Amino acid sequence: MPKIAVAGKGGVGKTTFSGLLAYVLAAMGQTVYAIDADPNPTLGQVLGFPEDLLAQLVPIVDMKDLIEERTGARPGESGAYFRLNPRVDDIPGRFAVAHRGIRLLKMGTVRGAGAGCVCPENTVVRALVAHLLLRERETVILDMVAGMEHLGRGTAASVDAMYVVVEPGQRSLTVAGDIARLAKDLGIPAIWVVANKVRTEEDLAFIQAHLNGLPLAGWLPRDDRVVEADKEGAAVYDLAPDLADRVESIARETGLV
Repeated sequence: MPKIAVAGKGGVGKTTFSGLLAYVLAAMGQTVYAIDADPNPTLGQVLGFPEDLLAQLVPIVDMKDLIEERTGARPGESGAYFRLNPRVDDIPGRFAVAHRGIRLLKMGTVRGAGAGCVCPENTVVRALVAHLLLRERETVILDMVAGMEHLGRGTAASVDAMYVVVEPGQRSLTVAGDIARLAKDLGIPAIWVVANKVRTEEDLAFIQAHLNGLPLAGWLPRDDRVVEADKEGAAVYDLAPDLADRVESIARETGLV
């Protein structure tokens, strides 16, 4: 089953794309792990998970007792020695919440620490991501930010594809170039750009003119139904089936199905 990373500058719609892709692949019979690794986690809302399930979803980095049990150190303890290879194989089954063929996990953010810090919380998160990418047989979609702190060289190579979501704008495309360079350095084999919030042919032409050699997998139009889904607490997949069709075409074009 494919292992997929989705990244991009904040606000470009990468979580919307991740949620649509998760349902597209689930509709094809795949069991999907959707991993929310964004510091502003909203993947559960985009997926339209019921509120009672979202209330059960605790970020992994906030599970202080579990982290101490697995690493031997309490989160936040300065100078503590801890295990760098904690056991994590049981975490997906115990702590993911499931809805409509999608299992959702939330990683969370280590507060007050630099990206990629060597601390018990990040050690567990990185080990869990590695387990999901290397050991789990199900499809994995990792909704990330621009940074690659959850991916190490040993795990990034097992990502089948990274989608970098962009919008019509220079800052978005500059960040996309930075992400692509990091991804290539880590050994991710296939890196695709997905254009989002496209309003006109000029928007699409602008993006195509600033890709700097990165391949464009496809594009999604700007769509007010994304906002309506957020207001209603519904899945974008349900309210905008034509967007889902476009994402399915992207998945097929890039060899995921």
